[in-house]
Amino acid sequence: MFLNKIIFVLLPIIFLMLSYSESYALIEKNILQLSINSTPVELYEPIKYVLSLGGKRIRPCLALMAHSIFSEDNTDILFPALGLEVFHNFTLLHDDIMDNALKRRNHDTVHVKWNDNVAILSGDAMMIIAYKLISKTNKSLLPLILSIFNKTALEVCEGQQYDMNFEKQHVASVKEYLDMIRLKTAVLIASSLAIGAVTGMASEEDVEKMYLFGQNIGTGFQLQDDYLDVYGEQEKFGKNIGSDILSNKKTFLLISALNAKDRILVEELKQWLARKNYEPEEKINAVTNIYSKMKIDTITKKTAQDYFSKGLEFFSQVSIPNANKNKLRSFVEKMMMREY
Repeated sequence: MFLNKIIFVLLPIIFLMLSYSESYALIEKNILQLSINSTPVELYEPIKYVLSLGGKRIRPCLALMAHSIFSEDNTDILFPALGLEVFHNFTLLHDDIMDNALKRRNHDTVHVKWNDNVAILSGDAMMIIAYKLISKTNKSLLPLILSIFNKTALEVCEGQQYDMNFEKQHVASVKEYLDMIRLKTAVLIASSLAIGAVTGMASEEDVEKMYLFGQNIGTGFQLQDDYLDVYGEQEKFGKNIGSDILSNKKTFLLISALNAKDRILVEELKQWLARKNYEPEEKINAVTNIYSKMKIDTITKKTAQDYFSKGLEFFSQVSIPNANKNKLRSFVEKMMMREY
Protein backbone atom coordinates (compact mmCIF):
# COMPACT_ATOMS: atom_id res chain seq x y z
CA MET A 1 0.00 0.00 0.00
CA PHE A 2 2.81 2.41 0.77
CA LEU A 3 6.19 1.28 -0.59
CA ASN A 4 7.25 -2.14 -1.76
CA LYS A 5 10.61 -2.12 -0.01
CA ILE A 6 11.11 -1.87 3.76
CA ILE A 7 13.30 -3.45 6.38
CA PHE A 8 11.31 -6.08 8.26
CA VAL A 9 12.16 -7.06 11.83
CA LEU A 10 9.75 -9.05 13.98
CA LEU A 11 10.49 -8.67 17.66
CA PRO A 12 9.34 -11.73 19.63
CA ILE A 13 9.98 -10.24 23.07
CA ILE A 14 7.42 -8.43 25.19
CA PHE A 15 8.09 -4.72 25.67
CA LEU A 16 7.02 -2.40 28.44
CA MET A 17 4.59 -0.60 26.17
CA LEU A 18 3.82 3.07 26.75
CA SER A 19 0.39 3.94 28.15
CA TYR A 20 -1.60 6.93 26.91
CA SER A 21 -0.76 8.96 30.02
CA GLU A 22 2.96 8.22 29.63
CA SER A 23 2.82 9.12 25.93
CA TYR A 24 0.86 12.29 26.68
CA ALA A 25 3.40 13.44 29.27
CA LEU A 26 6.25 12.86 26.81
CA ILE A 27 4.50 14.75 24.01
CA GLU A 28 3.39 17.62 26.24
CA LYS A 29 6.89 18.11 27.63
CA ASN A 30 8.57 18.10 24.24
CA ILE A 31 6.03 20.09 22.25
CA LEU A 32 6.35 23.00 24.67
CA GLN A 33 10.13 22.86 24.25
CA LEU A 34 10.11 22.98 20.45
CA SER A 35 12.55 25.51 19.06
CA ILE A 36 10.26 27.87 17.15
CA ASN A 37 11.72 31.12 15.82
CA SER A 38 10.82 34.28 17.68
CA THR A 39 10.76 36.69 14.74
CA PRO A 40 8.79 37.85 12.96
CA VAL A 41 6.52 37.78 15.99
CA GLU A 42 3.35 37.95 13.90
CA LEU A 43 4.27 34.64 12.23
CA TYR A 44 5.51 32.59 15.17
CA GLU A 45 3.49 33.81 18.16
CA PRO A 46 0.23 32.34 16.79
CA ILE A 47 2.00 28.99 16.36
CA LYS A 48 3.23 29.00 19.94
CA TYR A 49 -0.25 30.06 21.05
CA VAL A 50 -1.98 27.20 19.22
CA LEU A 51 0.44 24.55 20.48
CA SER A 52 0.10 25.83 24.06
CA LEU A 53 -3.68 25.27 24.11
CA GLY A 54 -3.25 21.58 24.84
CA GLY A 55 -5.83 19.04 23.72
CA LYS A 56 -5.90 15.27 23.91
CA ARG A 57 -2.76 14.85 21.74
CA ILE A 58 -4.32 11.61 20.49
CA ARG A 59 -2.43 11.37 17.20
CA PRO A 60 1.12 11.72 18.55
CA CYS A 61 0.25 9.52 21.52
CA LEU A 62 -1.03 6.80 19.19
CA ALA A 63 2.21 7.06 17.19
CA LEU A 64 4.28 6.63 20.36
CA MET A 65 2.11 3.80 21.65
CA ALA A 66 2.21 2.00 18.30
CA HIS A 67 5.99 2.33 18.15
CA SER A 68 6.37 0.97 21.68
CA ILE A 69 4.53 -2.20 20.67
CA PHE A 70 7.48 -3.09 18.43
CA SER A 71 10.47 -1.29 20.00
CA GLU A 72 11.63 -0.05 23.39
CA ASP A 73 13.75 2.79 21.97
CA ASN A 74 11.58 5.82 21.10
CA THR A 75 14.39 7.79 19.42
CA ASP A 76 13.04 7.39 15.88
CA ILE A 77 9.38 8.17 16.65
CA LEU A 78 9.46 11.18 19.00
CA PHE A 79 10.05 13.89 16.39
CA PRO A 80 7.65 12.39 13.81
CA ALA A 81 5.02 12.17 16.56
CA LEU A 82 5.53 15.86 17.35
CA GLY A 83 5.30 16.61 13.63
CA LEU A 84 1.95 14.81 13.44
CA GLU A 85 0.64 16.98 16.28
CA VAL A 86 1.86 20.19 14.62
CA PHE A 87 0.24 19.09 11.36
CA HIS A 88 -3.04 18.31 13.11
CA ASN A 89 -3.08 21.75 14.72
CA PHE A 90 -2.28 23.35 11.36
CA THR A 91 -5.41 21.74 9.92
CA LEU A 92 -7.48 23.01 12.84
CA LEU A 93 -6.14 26.53 12.39
CA HIS A 94 -7.19 26.62 8.73
CA ASP A 95 -10.48 24.82 9.45
CA ASP A 96 -11.36 27.52 11.97
CA ILE A 97 -10.97 30.18 9.27
CA MET A 98 -13.16 28.26 6.81
CA ASP A 99 -15.78 27.54 9.48
CA ASN A 100 -15.56 31.06 10.92
CA ALA A 101 -15.12 29.43 14.34
CA LEU A 102 -14.72 31.80 17.25
CA LYS A 103 -13.38 29.41 19.88
CA ARG A 104 -10.95 26.50 19.95
CA ARG A 105 -10.48 24.67 23.26
CA ASN A 106 -12.31 27.51 25.01
CA HIS A 107 -9.84 30.12 23.69
CA ASP A 108 -10.10 32.60 20.83
CA THR A 109 -9.17 31.09 17.48
CA VAL A 110 -6.08 32.52 15.77
CA HIS A 111 -8.02 34.40 13.11
CA VAL A 112 -10.07 36.05 15.86
CA LYS A 113 -7.13 36.86 18.14
CA TRP A 114 -5.07 38.16 15.21
CA ASN A 115 -6.66 38.11 11.71
CA ASP A 116 -7.29 35.84 8.74
CA ASN A 117 -4.04 36.66 6.95
CA VAL A 118 -1.94 35.92 10.03
CA ALA A 119 -3.82 32.67 10.58
CA ILE A 120 -3.29 31.54 6.98
CA LEU A 121 0.43 32.31 6.97
CA SER A 122 1.08 30.86 10.43
CA GLY A 123 -0.77 27.73 9.35
CA ASP A 124 1.43 27.46 6.28
CA ALA A 125 4.51 27.75 8.49
CA MET A 126 3.15 25.01 10.76
CA MET A 127 2.89 22.67 7.79
CA ILE A 128 6.57 23.25 6.99
CA ILE A 129 7.55 22.78 10.65
CA ALA A 130 5.60 19.51 10.66
CA TYR A 131 7.64 18.23 7.71
CA LYS A 132 10.91 19.25 9.38
CA LEU A 133 9.96 17.32 12.52
CA ILE A 134 8.74 14.25 10.67
CA SER A 135 12.03 14.14 8.75
CA LYS A 136 14.03 13.81 12.00
CA THR A 137 14.01 10.04 12.08
CA ASN A 138 15.86 6.98 10.84
CA LYS A 139 16.93 8.01 7.34
CA SER A 140 16.50 4.49 5.97
CA LEU A 141 12.81 4.64 6.96
CA LEU A 142 12.18 8.22 5.84
CA PRO A 143 11.00 7.43 2.28
CA LEU A 144 8.26 5.16 3.63
CA ILE A 145 7.29 7.58 6.41
CA LEU A 146 7.05 10.49 3.94
CA SER A 147 5.05 8.31 1.53
CA ILE A 148 2.49 7.60 4.24
CA PHE A 149 2.41 11.19 5.45
CA ASN A 150 2.22 12.81 1.99
CA LYS A 151 -0.70 10.57 1.04
CA THR A 152 -2.43 11.43 4.31
CA ALA A 153 -1.83 15.19 4.07
CA LEU A 154 -3.42 15.31 0.63
CA GLU A 155 -6.35 13.14 1.74
CA VAL A 156 -7.05 15.47 4.67
CA CYS A 157 -7.34 18.34 2.19
CA GLU A 158 -9.66 16.25 0.04
CA GLY A 159 -11.81 15.49 3.09
CA GLN A 160 -12.03 19.17 4.01
CA GLN A 161 -13.14 20.05 0.48
CA TYR A 162 -15.81 17.33 0.54
CA ASP A 163 -16.97 18.71 3.90
CA MET A 164 -17.32 22.20 2.41
CA ASN A 165 -19.10 20.75 -0.63
CA PHE A 166 -21.65 19.09 1.67
CA GLU A 167 -22.70 22.46 3.03
CA LYS A 168 -23.83 23.46 -0.48
CA GLN A 169 -25.52 20.15 -1.33
CA HIS A 170 -29.20 19.66 -0.64
CA VAL A 171 -28.78 15.88 -0.52
CA ALA A 172 -25.86 13.75 0.62
CA SER A 173 -25.69 10.01 1.19
CA VAL A 174 -24.46 8.22 4.30
CA LYS A 175 -21.77 6.58 2.16
CA GLU A 176 -20.52 9.97 0.98
CA TYR A 177 -20.40 11.22 4.55
CA LEU A 178 -18.51 8.19 5.82
CA ASP A 179 -15.96 8.59 3.04
CA MET A 180 -15.58 12.27 3.88
CA ILE A 181 -14.82 11.65 7.56
CA ARG A 182 -12.48 8.82 6.61
CA LEU A 183 -10.44 11.37 4.65
CA LYS A 184 -10.81 14.38 6.92
CA THR A 185 -10.35 12.62 10.27
CA ALA A 186 -9.61 8.90 10.17
CA VAL A 187 -6.61 8.78 7.83
CA LEU A 188 -4.49 10.96 10.13
CA ILE A 189 -5.16 8.60 13.03
CA ALA A 190 -4.39 5.69 10.70
CA SER A 191 -1.10 7.19 9.53
CA SER A 192 -0.07 7.99 13.11
CA LEU A 193 -0.36 4.33 14.02
CA ALA A 194 1.28 3.22 10.77
CA ILE A 195 4.23 5.59 11.15
CA GLY A 196 4.71 4.39 14.72
CA ALA A 197 4.79 0.84 13.44
CA VAL A 198 7.30 1.75 10.73
CA THR A 199 9.73 3.38 13.17
CA GLY A 200 9.30 0.34 15.42
CA MET A 201 10.57 -1.76 12.49
CA ALA A 202 7.30 -3.65 12.03
CA SER A 203 6.73 -5.85 9.00
CA GLU A 204 4.95 -4.42 5.97
CA GLU A 205 1.90 -6.55 6.78
CA ASP A 206 1.77 -5.28 10.36
CA VAL A 207 2.15 -1.66 9.19
CA GLU A 208 -0.86 -2.24 6.94
CA LYS A 209 -2.88 -3.79 9.78
CA MET A 210 -2.05 -0.87 12.07
CA TYR A 211 -3.17 1.55 9.36
CA LEU A 212 -6.50 -0.22 8.89
CA PHE A 213 -6.91 -0.42 12.66
CA GLY A 214 -6.51 3.35 12.85
CA GLN A 215 -8.70 4.12 9.87
CA ASN A 216 -11.62 2.25 11.42
CA ILE A 217 -11.30 3.57 14.96
CA GLY A 218 -10.79 7.08 13.55
CA THR A 219 -14.11 6.83 11.74
CA GLY A 220 -15.70 5.53 14.95
CA PHE A 221 -14.28 8.50 16.90
CA GLN A 222 -15.86 11.00 14.50
CA LEU A 223 -19.23 9.25 14.64
CA GLN A 224 -18.97 9.47 18.42
CA ASP A 225 -18.40 13.22 18.16
CA ASP A 226 -21.50 13.56 15.98
CA TYR A 227 -23.51 11.61 18.55
CA LEU A 228 -22.18 13.51 21.56
CA ASP A 229 -22.91 16.89 19.99
CA VAL A 230 -26.59 15.96 20.24
CA TYR A 231 -26.84 13.44 23.08
CA GLY A 232 -23.81 14.25 25.23
CA GLU A 233 -23.72 16.10 28.53
CA GLN A 234 -22.31 19.59 28.10
CA GLU A 235 -20.23 19.45 31.29
CA LYS A 236 -18.50 16.27 30.07
CA PHE A 237 -18.41 17.04 26.34
CA GLY A 238 -16.69 20.39 26.89
CA LYS A 239 -18.68 22.42 24.37
CA ASN A 240 -22.25 23.48 23.74
CA ILE A 241 -24.60 20.61 23.02
CA GLY A 242 -26.65 21.03 19.84
CA SER A 243 -24.28 23.31 17.96
CA ASP A 244 -24.43 21.01 14.91
CA ILE A 245 -28.22 21.19 14.97
CA LEU A 246 -28.25 24.99 15.15
CA SER A 247 -25.86 25.29 12.21
CA ASN A 248 -27.65 22.61 10.13
CA LYS A 249 -24.29 20.83 9.90
CA LYS A 250 -24.50 17.70 7.79
CA THR A 251 -23.42 15.12 10.34
CA PHE A 252 -24.06 11.38 10.29
CA LEU A 253 -27.24 11.97 12.31
CA LEU A 254 -28.70 14.62 10.01
CA ILE A 255 -27.84 12.78 6.79
CA SER A 256 -29.23 9.51 8.16
CA ALA A 257 -32.42 11.29 9.21
CA LEU A 258 -32.87 13.01 5.85
CA ASN A 259 -32.53 9.62 4.13
CA ALA A 260 -34.99 7.90 6.50
CA LYS A 261 -38.20 6.29 5.24
CA ASP A 262 -40.59 8.15 7.55
CA ARG A 263 -41.53 10.95 5.15
CA ILE A 264 -43.66 12.79 7.73
CA LEU A 265 -40.75 13.13 10.16
CA VAL A 266 -38.36 13.93 7.29
CA GLU A 267 -40.64 16.77 6.19
CA GLU A 268 -40.84 18.06 9.76
CA LEU A 269 -37.05 17.98 9.96
CA LYS A 270 -36.72 19.89 6.67
CA GLN A 271 -39.06 22.58 8.00
CA TRP A 272 -36.76 23.10 10.99
CA LEU A 273 -33.74 23.25 8.68
CA ALA A 274 -35.43 25.95 6.60
CA ARG A 275 -36.50 28.13 9.53
CA LYS A 276 -34.71 31.46 9.89
CA ASN A 277 -36.30 32.58 13.15
CA TYR A 278 -36.40 30.26 16.14
CA GLU A 279 -35.39 29.90 19.76
CA PRO A 280 -32.16 27.86 19.85
CA GLU A 281 -33.31 25.59 22.65
CA GLU A 282 -36.61 24.95 20.86
CA LYS A 283 -34.87 23.88 17.64
CA ILE A 284 -32.38 21.66 19.48
CA ASN A 285 -35.16 19.91 21.38
CA ALA A 286 -37.36 19.52 18.30
CA VAL A 287 -34.63 18.08 16.06
CA THR A 288 -33.32 15.82 18.83
CA ASN A 289 -36.86 14.52 19.32
CA ILE A 290 -37.12 13.75 15.58
CA TYR A 291 -33.80 11.90 15.70
CA SER A 292 -34.97 9.85 18.67
CA LYS A 293 -38.27 8.93 17.01
CA MET A 294 -36.30 7.73 13.99
CA LYS A 295 -33.89 5.85 16.31
CA ILE A 296 -30.99 7.77 14.77
CA ASP A 297 -29.24 7.74 18.15
CA THR A 298 -29.25 3.94 18.16
CA ILE A 299 -28.15 3.76 14.51
CA THR A 300 -25.25 6.16 15.13
CA LYS A 301 -24.00 4.31 18.21
CA LYS A 302 -24.22 0.96 16.41
CA THR A 303 -22.39 2.26 13.35
CA ALA A 304 -19.61 3.70 15.52
CA GLN A 305 -19.37 0.42 17.43
CA ASP A 306 -19.14 -1.52 14.16
CA TYR A 307 -16.15 0.57 13.10
CA PHE A 308 -14.47 0.14 16.47
CA SER A 309 -15.00 -3.61 16.34
CA LYS A 310 -13.62 -3.83 12.81
CA GLY A 311 -10.59 -1.78 13.85
CA LEU A 312 -9.88 -3.98 16.85
CA GLU A 313 -10.16 -7.04 14.62
CA PHE A 314 -7.37 -5.69 12.42
CA PHE A 315 -5.35 -4.92 15.56
CA SER A 316 -5.81 -8.50 16.78
CA GLN A 317 -4.18 -9.69 13.56
CA VAL A 318 -0.93 -7.79 14.19
CA SER A 319 1.74 -10.47 14.65
CA ILE A 320 3.09 -9.58 18.07
CA PRO A 321 2.37 -11.03 21.54
CA ASN A 322 -1.02 -10.02 22.92
CA ALA A 323 0.66 -8.67 26.04
CA ASN A 324 2.30 -6.00 23.87
CA LYS A 325 -1.12 -4.82 22.74
CA ASN A 326 -2.82 -4.45 26.12
CA LYS A 327 -2.25 -0.74 26.81
CA LEU A 328 -3.19 0.42 23.32
CA ARG A 329 -6.23 -1.87 23.21
CA SER A 330 -7.29 -0.65 26.66
CA PHE A 331 -6.99 2.99 25.57
CA VAL A 332 -9.12 2.41 22.46
CA GLU A 333 -11.74 0.53 24.45
CA LYS A 334 -11.85 3.40 26.94
CA MET A 335 -12.30 5.90 24.11
CA MET A 336 -15.13 3.78 22.74
CA MET A 337 -17.04 4.52 25.93
CA ARG A 338 -16.11 8.21 26.20
CA GLU A 339 -18.60 10.94 27.01
CA TYR A 340 -16.33 13.86 26.10
